This record gives sequence, structure tokens and C-alpha cells, in this order.
Amino acid sequence: MGSSVITSLSLSFKQVPPAAVPAFLDCVLSSTGVSPSTLFESLINELPFRLEDTFNGEKRFDSYDCNHIASLVAGLCHLLKNFAGFGAADNHNALQSFVWRVFIPLMKMVRAYDLDMLNEIVQSFFDVVIETSALDILGVSLVPFLMRSVGVSMGMLQHEESDFIKWGELLLCDSLNTTNMDENYIANLSGSFPIPLSCHLLNLILNAAFQSHQAAPEVESFAAGMLWDLCNTTERLLSQSVEHRSCAVSFLLPAIFKAFSSQSSVKISRQGNMYILSRNGFKKRIWECCKKLFSVGSMERRDAYSVLYLCLSTGSWTDETESFVSEKDPVEFDFRSEQEFWDEIKKGLVVDESLVRKQSLHILKSVLSISEVSKTGSEKKPEVDSVHRSLTRKETWAEKEAKSLGVGELYGSVDSGLSSQQEWQAFLLLYEMLEEYGTHLVEAAWSNQIDLLIKSSLRYDGSLKSDCNNSHHGHMEIPDEETRVLNWLEVLWNRGFRHDNPLVRCTVMESFLGIEWRRYETCTQSMSQTFVLGPFIEGLNDPIHHKDFGLKGIYTSRTIEGAAQYVCSYTSCLNPRNRVGFLINLASLAKKQSFGRAGFMALVQCIVSTSYVVGGYGDKDNKLSGTAHEPSCEHLSQDDMTHILDVLKFVAESSRQHFNHKYRIRVYQKVLETAASAVNPCMVPLGTLLQFVSAIPREFTDHDGSLRKLMLEWLQGCNRKTSNNLCTDGNRLLASLYEYLKGFISDHGESFDDDDLEAWDSQTKRWARVFFLIINNEEHLTDIIMFVQNSGHNFFQEKNHLQRAPTKFLIFILSMLLELQNMQDGISELSSSVKSKLCIASVEKTGKQIVDDASIIKKKFAVALLSILKELIPFAESSCSIFWSHTTVENGVLSGSVIGKLGGPSQRRLSGPSTTAVLEAVTLVKTIGWISSYCAQVTSGVELKLALAFFWKFTQHTISSQICNSEAAAEVYLAAFEALASVLNAFVSLCSAGAFNLLENDNTLLSMVDGEFWLQVSVPAFLQNINHLLTAGLLVRSRRAVLLSWKWLCVESLLSLMHILDARRIPGDRKSFFSDDTVTSIFQDIVESLENAGEGSALPMLKSVRLALGILASGNSSLDGFLGVDTQTMWQLVKSCWILHISCKKRRVAPIAALLSSVLHSSLFSNKDMHIAEDGHGPLKWFVEKILEEGQKSPRTIRLAALHLTGLWLMYPRTIKYYIKELRLLTLYGSVAFDEDFEAELSDNNDARTEVSLLAKSPDPELTELFINTELYARVSVAGLFQKLASLADMVEPESQYQDCEDALVAGKLFLLELLDAAVHDKDLSKELYKKYSAIHRRKIRAWQMICIMSRFVSSDIIHQVMDNVHICLHRNNLPAVRQYLETFAINIYLKFPALVKEQLVPILKNYDSKAQQALSSYVFVAANIILHAEKTAQQTHLRELLPPIIPLLTSHHHSLRGFAQLLVHRVLFRLFPPVESASSQTISLEKLSFENLKSYLDKNPDCSRLRASMEGFLDAYDPSTSATPAGVFVNRVEDSEFECVPTCLMDNVLSFLNDVREDLRASMAKDVVAIKNEGFKMNEEPNRRLIMSNTDEQKLSEPSSLDFQRKITLSKHEKQDASSTSVLRNGETYKRLFEMEKEDELVSQLLRSRSMEVERLKSDRQSLILVASLVDRIPNLAGLARTCEVFKASGLVVADANIIHDKQFQLISVTAEKWVPIMEVPVNSLKLFLEKKKREGFSILGLEQTANSISLDKHQFPKKTVLVLGREKEGIPVDIIHILDACIEIPQLGVVRSLNVHVSGAIALWEYTRQQRIQ
Repeated sequence: MGSSVITSLSLSFKQVPPAAVPAFLDCVLSSTGVSPSTLFESLINELPFRLEDTFNGEKRFDSYDCNHIASLVAGLCHLLKNFAGFGAADNHNALQSFVWRVFIPLMKMVRAYDLDMLNEIVQSFFDVVIETSALDILGVSLVPFLMRSVGVSMGMLQHEESDFIKWGELLLCDSLNTTNMDENYIANLSGSFPIPLSCHLLNLILNAAFQSHQAAPEVESFAAGMLWDLCNTTERLLSQSVEHRSCAVSFLLPAIFKAFSSQSSVKISRQGNMYILSRNGFKKRIWECCKKLFSVGSMERRDAYSVLYLCLSTGSWTDETESFVSEKDPVEFDFRSEQEFWDEIKKGLVVDESLVRKQSLHILKSVLSISEVSKTGSEKKPEVDSVHRSLTRKETWAEKEAKSLGVGELYGSVDSGLSSQQEWQAFLLLYEMLEEYGTHLVEAAWSNQIDLLIKSSLRYDGSLKSDCNNSHHGHMEIPDEETRVLNWLEVLWNRGFRHDNPLVRCTVMESFLGIEWRRYETCTQSMSQTFVLGPFIEGLNDPIHHKDFGLKGIYTSRTIEGAAQYVCSYTSCLNPRNRVGFLINLASLAKKQSFGRAGFMALVQCIVSTSYVVGGYGDKDNKLSGTAHEPSCEHLSQDDMTHILDVLKFVAESSRQHFNHKYRIRVYQKVLETAASAVNPCMVPLGTLLQFVSAIPREFTDHDGSLRKLMLEWLQGCNRKTSNNLCTDGNRLLASLYEYLKGFISDHGESFDDDDLEAWDSQTKRWARVFFLIINNEEHLTDIIMFVQNSGHNFFQEKNHLQRAPTKFLIFILSMLLELQNMQDGISELSSSVKSKLCIASVEKTGKQIVDDASIIKKKFAVALLSILKELIPFAESSCSIFWSHTTVENGVLSGSVIGKLGGPSQRRLSGPSTTAVLEAVTLVKTIGWISSYCAQVTSGVELKLALAFFWKFTQHTISSQICNSEAAAEVYLAAFEALASVLNAFVSLCSAGAFNLLENDNTLLSMVDGEFWLQVSVPAFLQNINHLLTAGLLVRSRRAVLLSWKWLCVESLLSLMHILDARRIPGDRKSFFSDDTVTSIFQDIVESLENAGEGSALPMLKSVRLALGILASGNSSLDGFLGVDTQTMWQLVKSCWILHISCKKRRVAPIAALLSSVLHSSLFSNKDMHIAEDGHGPLKWFVEKILEEGQKSPRTIRLAALHLTGLWLMYPRTIKYYIKELRLLTLYGSVAFDEDFEAELSDNNDARTEVSLLAKSPDPELTELFINTELYARVSVAGLFQKLASLADMVEPESQYQDCEDALVAGKLFLLELLDAAVHDKDLSKELYKKYSAIHRRKIRAWQMICIMSRFVSSDIIHQVMDNVHICLHRNNLPAVRQYLETFAINIYLKFPALVKEQLVPILKNYDSKAQQALSSYVFVAANIILHAEKTAQQTHLRELLPPIIPLLTSHHHSLRGFAQLLVHRVLFRLFPPVESASSQTISLEKLSFENLKSYLDKNPDCSRLRASMEGFLDAYDPSTSATPAGVFVNRVEDSEFECVPTCLMDNVLSFLNDVREDLRASMAKDVVAIKNEGFKMNEEPNRRLIMSNTDEQKLSEPSSLDFQRKITLSKHEKQDASSTSVLRNGETYKRLFEMEKEDELVSQLLRSRSMEVERLKSDRQSLILVASLVDRIPNLAGLARTCEVFKASGLVVADANIIHDKQFQLISVTAEKWVPIMEVPVNSLKLFLEKKKREGFSILGLEQTANSISLDKHQFPKKTVLVLGREKEGIPVDIIHILDACIEIPQLGVVRSLNVHVSGAIALWEYTRQQRIQ
């Protein structure tokens, strides 16, 4: 055939569809006589396009090209299929040519056409292969090519030796003639397929092979070999990337299992051996791959579950054939026999990924042969009540819901036990609830089903029920058949604890903790520690379970208590050794996980519960009662106890981040209880014990500490069962302490550094604390004193410098002195508190109580310390020579390792020996200073004079030392200043000591230098030298910062020393020891350095400022300032201090208090220039504004500022006028932020306590102390200030104090008028519309609370201005909480100015036209209390003036005013009107008799009596004068319902009472309405009875009886008589009237018919869908549903109350929809009757709800007449309604959140109904 003919034929394929190609080719062959082989070759050679153009994606076929290619391929396949005359060789070559030249290139161009064309090409090709039995040809061409593509994608270059198909030697030239082909084309043709395509084709070839295998046994070898290779390839793919695993799961595994489904095993001959490839053998290998995937990651785990799903979805469970081994090695495999299989299913059921959970659930169902969880039969079994107690309402509802879910038939067999199949059905039902069902269904059925499972599997005595039904379930978890489903309950609880819905989490946790675990011991034993330590503890950390945590200061919850009981029961079920391990693991969770406050408390409570069991007590109650329990202490090794104590220390330290005092003390208590139960302090290393004790803050173990007794009992062994004698362990512990101390000091090393000193200091402090805790007699003190004396003499007489032992001993002495000082401070505080309480509590005789006799203990230790001081001073003099000789510094040159140091407190840039020498000298000086300070309190012996001489010499040498010229020398000089700080601090202590007068000793501060006192000369020299060292550039930056810290500490000590000496100076002699110029120079130096100071230097610098100002002020007689501190200097000071303050990242109490007391110094506050200047504010005014502005963000700042400022204002009342704005800010301030660490910092930090004590004294410390850490503190402080000022203004003072009284009165008036003006004109305070508890509500209350307190400042000159503002506010709308303060203020003013009553109050009460009922109620209250509380002289006058206008208000139409007036009038009548004797009743006046009857009525009327009973005690307790004091205003603070200290006022009580009465009436009326409606629904004899509808136009038209067009004819009496006597026709007038009426009726009838026809037309257009929303109660949802119903023309919307359409919010959202859509009213109680009625009318009743059998919305066909019921927003549709429904539909949901708003759900369902109806 010519080329032109072939070309024409090829082009003709464009016009022929693929289906017509075979017939077309038959015609061509028969008409031309061309052989099929020739035509085949010609068509291949004349392809209509270049295939190589599409190899790189350069071409994209359109539909025309795709049809051309499909027709061409169909023609080629037809030639290959039907013309076998080619011969075998020709057939082979033709097929090879087609594969290489057509099929493979087309597969490489897969991206150039669509999927349909690909499937068509592949289908055509494989039809040829199957029909021509040419699989052997594919085995040497296409299959090796595909296997190579898969292998190359995995990085393989060669096939494996075990592979059946050899693809490594595949060459194109072996299968195809490539002589005339382009090299690039050949290269592209030899390339690989994409792996998905390769696997897809291998899938098809394997399926074809096994189809041919059944018909043609000759291809058996090829099929078996290919199956062999694909099994190997699948195993390799599963270990590769995600794409490889996806191909294996999607293509190869289905094909392999399909092959095994037709033949369970195949035989394969390899290298002379016969192998059997079986399904089970392959599954075993796949399982090994899955196990590897499980351990890799989440993606791999997901793929492993997909693989298992495929394995379990095909074929039988077991197979008796062998695997890839020799026939002599039989293998059996079953997934269920693998323990790891069940473990992985468990893990899969609880992972976070929903897809994996679904796969795991399906696998589990497949294993259990359970396809669905629902009712298994229609036969209803009799119900058996398994609950032997009364059920609550919720529990009754829950039981009904549970039975409605398909598990009702299980309840009847609880007593006899469930079968294994039923147990697993219940388990799967619960699991699916968590995954799919609504929250209310979980709440309903969860507890019931869990209880069912446990009761069915276990007896109450804890024994297991034996039931071996369904033996295939016996493979669960462990081989023991009896455990079955119990261990799988962990899966449910694990999933429930981590559920997305918090309500579900609460339900599951409550159910879990509600189980009586003591009764189900075996079930408790079956739980793993992994579950308890993992999901359970994590669940406890969920704050949703602890809603009541922290309320009223109680830091526990029902969940925590239940968790402790469960853990106690669980631990009791463990063997003794496992209990110990569980306790250790449980306690270790504190280190491994992060816990919230409630979760941390729950963990601690669980730990202590476990320790009770380990210690031999069942629980805390048993521990206290002494009930024996099997102890586990003997199983606790020393390592175990050490580990437990170490973890408990971590727990105690972790609680420090929670600063609440009550919270922390509870944690520490539980930690100590745990230690006392499980740890013997004598059996753990002493170092561990000391670290643990130090983790408990000393404030809780000091004299008055709440944990002291518990700590002592544990340390002394008085509460342990193992202790034979009381306090035996205490003696052993003391012996251990002595040995520990001896070992600590016996150290022969010769070098140390700062880190060593820090570690030694921590060790000795811990030792000293424990020692003084456990000593209980004087002998113990004697022993330690002897040790101190002997060791001190031995160390310092030998003078072995640069050794560790002497320095360790010095550190020990310092720690002992610090502990003794802390003890003494604690005893002083305890003594003062005991004296203030006038009672002495009985306390145990402990070490700290021994020190109660202060003189004895001080003398004993003083004697011991003074005895070693003689040897210590010479030793120190020798050691301190390094500071001024520099002999040990190696020529000032530092080694390279030292130069590399960054510097810091513990990184001195000195060589090792120099560092040791310097540290030894510093420690010696510090120790001598501490010993001297301590001993000076009790004695003034010769040794102290030696110490003073040493200090004097040291100070002189240090200050006069030569300037250093190297870094090493500078480092030594820095250390000298460090020691100098200790010396100067000792000077301060010695000067302050009462037993030692420093001024009387020689060679001290009285020494003269060049005619001036030493202090006057040395201080400037000190500043000059240290400043020169700072600026010389010898020290690195970090070391300069350290030097600055020591500088300011020295300056602080110097100023303290000057302050003490100045206080002892001779009056009038300003130059006794130093001059003002010296102090001024120090002050200027501080001010200049403040701005750039570090955070660590802030406190000493601020202290120094305060001391300097105090010294300068002490000698100044003028009140307006003093030398050296002018306004300019103060501006510099306040701005520098402010910069320092805001640069500090942490707002610590001590620096804030020091800032306030130093800048706002009392000596400067009286100076007018400091507050106001000609051009604006003064420096102090500016600073106060800044500090209060910053304080609004920092609660502690504003509270400390309020404390200090109110104290200063009380001292200087004339300054208040400058701070009216600030006073208003403090009054209205009310941050709700709770500063939890404030109290903790005050208790832990001595500097904080000291600085707060130095602030100006509070005006009312007893009151303000109660509120120091609340948002009320600032307001309470201001209230206390003006209360004191009012008292000051009322006092008759001497002439010298008259000005203060006048200033106090003026200040009070100014502030009162400012607050009243704000109340009237301020934008917020004058608002009338505001929400309760809103910010405006709070500000109003704060303002009027203060105004109420300021009532004492009202005087005659401002009375009218004040009352005008009050009346304005009373006539405004205000909540009762605000009005009560207005009323109290008005009462006090009227009582103070009685003349105003007649002038102002009486006219207001007589104005009965007033519509301000709220204001009138307030005036009634004011008037009644004026009558009741007026003085006797004015009471009768007020009674005559005020009672008459109140009496008419008893009949007011306003219910609250009427009730209010009745209550108050009754009170007045019974207080001021004595009862009238019956004998004289005839002679009394009419007025008195009327009042008496009124009094009797108010007393005996039941409604009035009920009202009075509800107000009982309120009126008796009310006192207007007391209520206007700070104590009266703020005393009503209630922690659980605190709102600005506002008590419940009388009006609130009255309104609450009246509202309750009204609600009762409404409820009664509602019941009557429901009863009437129910009767209406039951009246079948009235089918035309209408439902109650809204007053819409449509309803009016559709009900003629409701229209106003007909008039009833009612004849009058005389007309009736006329009608009876004469005919109507004879009466012309009557006839005329009737004629007119008939005519009118005819017109109305015509109008009615036309209107009715229009209504019917409109109704016919509406869809036959009724939306029932009676269960919906939220107005926005109902309004939105009304709008949606109108949009989709629903027949009607059913609501519970049709009056909802009049609500403003409803109308705003519905946008008039209620006027067009019929609104039907069906109360909830009548809903069932309504639905049954609609069902009888032919409606289909559907519910929009998620249930076990609900239908997806898109799969349900809606009937035309439909009633759609919507459920409640949270609970959904109740069970009794679900039973009526014909079906439940649900909206498919794909996201994480498993619920929709009810309005949105209804709208979606309405649209689906509308869509379906439109299609029909």
C-alpha cells in the first residue's frame, strides 16, 4: 500500500469514533487486499504526530487529538486481536513493537491528556493481552520496564537476586529495532514511568495474569513469579517515602490480596527449590513492616493503619499454608495473636488525628466481627431497675436517653451478665458517642453504659465473672479470657479526657471519679500505670474540671478530692513494691510536665494519697485514726526515699511561682504529709534532707508557722509507725547533723573561689535551719557551743592561711548568726502579737522557744563567739594585708585564662591563689563584723574594743590606700571595698546597739584628722578614690557594675552612721561630726548617678537619698526647705528617679516603697514650691502624677503610693488643695487585678517589710491593713484620710494647731464639691443608662461611697450647693446599689440641718404629680429614716411634717413604691405610735384611730408580713451615721460575691421579693394556659379549631370570626317589647335599620370573599413545611429562623411563646418577617400533642439531630408535607420527642468543631428542602 494511501487512512481516523474503528478496518482490509501485518506496520510508521514532542510536557492534546489517538490505538489493538495470521514470531514482534512504539510513549505522555483517555488506552491494550494470551510477552518487555521504574524510584540500580523478574538487564535494543530512531528519542523512550502509573499498570497486569491463570494454566509460572516480585516490592515500598507507601496501599496491596482471594497460596520454583507463597505468610511480613512504621511518626502510623485495614478487609482470618520458607517449615499467623497488634489499636483509638481513629475503629470492628452498633432486635426485653437509689431529674432523663440509643435491651441482663459480644457492642457504642454524637447524648448515656460494663463484668466483691462466649474475643489485650473488655475501658476514658468539647470532658471525668473503685478492685487492678500517669493526670490538669477551685480561698475541688480517692484505691490494689514505684513515677511527673494551678494541686493531692497507702494508711482519715494498712515502707530503699524527697523538693519549689499565700501553704502541707508518710529522715542522705527542708519557706515553719508542728513531728519521728520511742529519730538526726558538720569543716584543700563560698553558704544555712528546728533542750545548744569554741581556737591559733577549713568554719559561723538573728526577729514579732491578742498560746518546747529567754541564749552564744574573737582578729589582720600590700598579686599581670573571664560576682579577674587570699580576707572581716554586731546587743567586753580597733585600722587603710595602676590591683581594691561595706555596716550596728556606746571608745569616729573629725575628712576621700577607680578604665564593664553596687552599699552605711550620730549630737552644734557640705556632696553624687544606675543598685541608692534628705532636714529650722536642696535639685532628683523606676523591669515592693519615701520625703512635702510653680507644677506634683499614671497599670505601685500620700496629706493638710485631681483618681481607681505575690514578697523579703514600714503612716492602719492587697486599698486609704481630717476639723485645738484644723476643713470641702460636680457633670458618672456591674456602675459606686464619707464636711456655706447636686442625682435613674449611698448622704445632711426638711423634702413628697417613681422611693426612705433617727427634740416635728405626705403613697399604682412605703410606714408606726388601749378607743381622735387601724392592717396583712419577713434584720441594722464612715462603707466585703463592698440594699430586697411573687403568679397562669391549650388539642370533635396565631394581616383574613366587619344585633328593652307586640314589618324605622344592616353585610361579604381568595392564593404559594422551634429559647435564633422561613416561604414557624414577636431585639433581627410568615404558638408541654396531630394530618415528622441512626441531609428525600423539629441549643431534641419522629437527619460536618448554631442548621435544612421541591 502506498504511502499516500496510508497517510490518507491515518488521517481518516480523525473522523471515525473508536467504537467504529474495527468495522472500518475490516472494510479497508477486504477492499484493498492489504495484509494485516502490512497495515499494522504502516500505521505505526505513519503516526500523525511526533511522540517525542510531548515527553517534556511541551504539548497538550485537545479533545480532537485525543479522539484521533484513541481511534488509532483501537485500530492497532483490533489488528493485534483478530488477525492471528501473522505467525507466532510476527505476533510477538508486533506486540513488542506496539508496546515500545505506542503504549509506552503514550504512557509517558500521560500528562498530555485526561484520565478517561488513559483508561481507554489501557483497557484496549489489556483486552488484547488477555485474548491473545500474550502475558509472556509482557513478562519480557513491559513488566520488567515497570519493575525497573519502581526500583529506580526507590534508588535501586539492580534487581535483587531473589526477584523472579530480572529487570536490571532490560535493554531496548533487545526488544525493538532502533536502527532508524533518533538517539534522544531512544533515551526518552528508555526512561522510567512515574511510580503511581507504574504501580497502576502492575496492578492491572497482575489481575490479568490471574484471570488468564484460571483459563490458561500455561501462564501459571508467570503469574506466580509476578506475585512473588510484587510482594517483595510492596515490602520495600512500605519502608520508603509517603508517595511510595501510598502507591503500595492504593495499587499493589489490593491487587495482591485479590490474587490471594482467588488462590490462597501459589507454588514458586526458584533455583531448584520449591517455595509456597501464602496469604498468611505475606500478612506476617506486612505486619513486620507495620510494626516498623508504628515507631517512626504520625504519617507512617497512619499508613500502617491503612495497610492493616486492607489486610483485615480481605480473605479469611487463618490459613494453614506456609510462607516463603521451605515446605518443611510450616508457619501460622493471626494478627489477633500478636500483643503488639492490640496495643497499636489502642493507641490508634486515642490519637489526635481523626482519620487514624476511624481506621483503628474499623479495624477493631473487623476483628470483633461487629458491623454496626445499634439495636440488634425489635423484641423489647423487660426492663430491670438496676439502680437501687432514687434518681435525680437529670439521671432519670439520662437513663431514658441511654435506652433510646439502642442499649435498652442490655439493661435487663445486667444481673446475669452480658455476653462478650454485648460488652463489645456497649464499648463501641460509647466510643462512637465520643466521635460522632451530640454532647447531650454523651451526657445521657455515658455513666449508664460505663456502669453497665463494669457491673456486667465484675461482682461487687471484686471477683471476675466467667464467660467464654465468642472465643475469638478472647485474644483481647492479654490471653486471659476473663479480662476481656475491662482493659479497653482505658481507651474510652483516655479519649473522653482529651475530647474537643469541654462539656464531654467534664461528663467523662465526673463519671470516672463517680465510680466506687473500692468495690471494683479487679477493675482497678486491670488499669495500667501508663493510663493513670498519662491521660488521667493530664485530664486533671484541665481547668474545666476545677470551676470551684479557689472560691472563698479554698484551693481544692470535687475533682481533686475524687482523684485523690481514686489514686488511693488504685495504689491499694498494687503490690507493695509496685506501690513504691508508682509513687516515685507519680511524683516525678512534676518534673516532666507543665501544670496549671488546679492541675498542680491535683497532682500534689494524688501524691499524698499514694504516700498514705505506701506508708501503711489507706487514706488520710485512716492515717489519723491509726487504722492499719499493709505497709510498704519496708520496700522503700534509701535510693527510693532519696528520689522521693528530691522530687518533693522540686514540687515545693515549683509552687513558688504561685504567689497566693493560701495556695502555697496547702501545697507545702501536702508535700510535708507525703514526706512524713513515705520517708524516714534518718534513712536519707543528710544533704538531700537539708535541701528538702530549705525548699519549705521558713515563714511556714517559724514559731507561728502553720506547718511547724508537722515538720517537727516528721523530723523527730513522732508520727511514724516504725518509731519505737518518741523522738528517737530526732536524736539520730541530731547525731547525723553533728557528723555532717564535722565532715563539712574537715576539709584540707587549699584553694576556693566565689562559687565554693556560695555553695558552702547554702549548705550551712540549710544545716542551721534544721538544727534549730529539732533541738528541744539546752544540752543540744551546749554541744554546739563547745564545738564552736574548740574549732575556733584550733583553726585560728595555727594561722593556716589559704586553707578551706578555716573559711568553711567562718561560713558556718555566719550562717549560725543569721539563723539566730532570724529567730530573734521571729520571737519579737510573736511576742508583740501575743501581747496584742492578750492571750498566750501553748506551744511546744523547741529550739526557737528556748530562745524565748533572750538574755540566756544571747549570753551563751556571745560568750562562745567572744572567746574566738581574740584569735580571729590577729588572723584577720594578717589575712587583710593583701588589700594594701599587693604582695600576692603577681606584678599586676593576669594569666590568659583569667583575662578571658567576663567578670561578675563569682568571676574575679585574679589568679587562683590571689582569689583565695582575697576571699579569705573578705570572709574574715564579714565574720568579725557579724560577731561584733551580735555580741554588742548583750555585752560591751574588751573583745569588742579589739574589734573596733580592727575596724578602725581597716577603714583607714582602705580609704587612704594608694591608687592602683593595674587590673589585678584594681580587683584587689574592689575586694577591699566589699569588705569595707561589712565594716561600715558593723559600725552602724554598733552605734545602734544599746549595750555598747561607740562614741565613748577611743580611736573611733571621734578621732581628729587635721583638726576635723575623721568622718568629715574620710568621706570625701572615700568618694574620690572609688570614683577614680570607676573612671580609671582598669576594670571591665561587668566588674565596674559590681564596684558600683559596693559603693552604694558603703554610702548607705555611711549615711546611716551619720544619721545615728546626728541624732546624738549636741543641740545647736551642727559640726559635731560632719558638715552639711559633706552630706550635700554625697547627695549630689547620688542624684547625678541615679539616671544610669543598674537595677541592683536602685534600692541602696534610694535609701541613701532618703537618709541624706533626713540628715539635711534635721538641722533646718525653716519649713520651706533647707540648704543644698532647692527646686532645681529636686527636679533633677525626681526625673532621675523616674527614669530609674521605669527602667527596672520588675516592680519589686522594696524599690517602689524606697522610691516613694525618698522622693516624697516628709521634710520637703510642706514646701509649697515643691507642688506648684509659676509656670506649672512643682517637682513633687509632677512626680505624683507620673507615679499614679503608672500605678494604674501596676496595682502594687498605686497601693503603696496611696499609703504614703495619704499619710503625707494627713501630716500637711494644706497641701491637699494641690492634689484634688489625684485624690479623685485614687477614689475612682479600682483595678480588679490581684497582686498575688505582694503578700509573699512582704513575708519573704526583709527589705520589703522594712521599706513599707518607713512609708508615711496610714490614717487608719487597722482598716487599711485588711485591704492592703485588694483593689479597694487606694479608696480605703483616701476614706481614712478624710475621716481623720474631719475629726481634726471638729477638734478644739490650741492656737498653734488652729491652722491645721482650718486646712483640714478647707481640703474636705474642696474635695466634696469636686466629687459632687463630677457626679453631676462627668460623662460617665452622670449616665443614667448603664449595665449592672459595668465599669460605669463601679465608678458611680466608688464616687458616692466617698461622697457619703465626706458628709461631715458639709457646712452652712455650701449646704445649698451640695443639696442641689444631690437632688439632681436622686432624680436620675440609678441602680439601687448607687442610690443607697445617695440616700445615706441625704439622710445625714438632713439630720445635720433639720431646717432643710421642711424647706426641701416636704414639698418633694407632696408633689404627687411626679412621675419619677424611683426618686420618690428614695425620698420615702430618706424621710422615714429622718423620722426614726432624728434627735428626740426634732423627732416629733419631723413626724408631723413627713408622715402625712407619705401615707397616700401606700396606694401608689407603682408596685415597688407601694411595697416600699408600706414597709417603712409600718416601721415608723410601730416605733413611734404606742398601742392604743381598747378601753380608751371610744375617746381617741379619728386620726389616731385611723393610724391604729392602718398599723394593724400593715401588721396582720399576709402580703405585708411576707415582705417584712424577707427584710428581717435589715432596718434594725441600718444606722445612717455609721453607714457614712469608712468602717461602715467597707466592712461588708464578701469574698465570694464581692462587688465594691456594696451590701444588698433595702430596695434590692423589695424588688427581689416582688419579682419572685410576680414570677410565681406568671408560673401559675402559664400552667393554666397550657392546660387549656392541651384540652384544645385533644378535642377531635372540633377539626376546624385554629391554633393561636400572631396578629398578622393574613391571620385576620383567614379567620372571619376575628374580623370586625360583622356586628351583633342587640335589641334594647323597649325594642324587645315592640317586637313582641307588633310585627317587624309594621315598624318602618326598624325595617329601615335592618335593611341598611343587610346591605352593609352584603358589601362586607363581598369584601371578605375577595380578601379570602387572595389569602388562599398567597397560602397556596407557600411550601408545605412547618418549622418547629418551640425548644429554642434564644431571641436572636428565633428571629433569624422567622426571617429564614419567610425567605423560603415556609407554611409556618412554631414557637413556645408568640409574644416574642413584640420583643425589640426580635423585630430588629427579623426585619418584619413576623408580619408575613404565620407564627404559631405551641408551648413545650404541648409539643408532643401538636406533632401527633400533624402526623394524623399526613405530615412527615423529621428532627434535625445527630443520633445513632440519623440520615445525612444530602441523602434524605424530603416529603412535600414536612414538619421539621429543631432541638435546644445545647441539649438537642428530648427523648420523648425523638420517639415521635419519623426520622432524624443530620448535616454532614467535615471540620473539627462538631456543632452548628441552631439558626444556621435550620436555614441549611430549609434550603435543602426547597432545593428538592424545586427540582420536582
